[in-house]
Amino acid sequence: MRHARDFAVTVLVLGLLGGAAGVLWSLLAPRPPYVMTKQGPLLADPSTQALIAADGWFAVVTGVLGLVCGAVGYSLSRRGRPLAVVLGLAAGGLLGAYLTLVVGRAVNLGAQSVTAAGQAMTLTPGPLGLTAQGVMCAWPLLAVGLFFALEGVAGYRDSPLRRPLGGQDPYGPLSSYDISGR
Repeated sequence: MRHARDFAVTVLVLGLLGGAAGVLWSLLAPRPPYVMTKQGPLLADPSTQALIAADGWFAVVTGVLGLVCGAVGYSLSRRGRPLAVVLGLAAGGLLGAYLTLVVGRAVNLGAQSVTAAGQAMTLTPGPLGLTAQGVMCAWPLLAVGLFFALEGVAGYRDSPLRRPLGGQDPYGPLSSYDISGR
């Protein structure tokens, strides 16, 4: 029962963080400029880097949250139920990334229309979106990866293999050897 609770709480917290991350992504990411024509919106600059920059900002926002969630999840799960937390980090990271995408598309913070100087053309910022769907995995991969890295470091530090022979020197203390041969 505790495992299910830890899993559910982890997924719920990461889902809530996904909503906040969507607002932050909407605020930080540039939007591609569109021109309104009779046929509908048309990308004003087909060579714009705004589409790629939106992917980059998504990866930065969700990646940082993944690292933070992995470290916090590891520190809170030291009491004995790490499997539920790791699974919660993976599922919650996917949910958080999806909610970041949904909320970021819905919220238009930082978007504004610009009228081109000397022309009757109004540039309208387009919607946020992802062109590289792989960045959706940044949050869960970094969260689980950091969790396992921290677990590996702690496991090595506590391992008896790190101190062979029970931590004793196999040759005894150095003071018992006489260098002169006596």
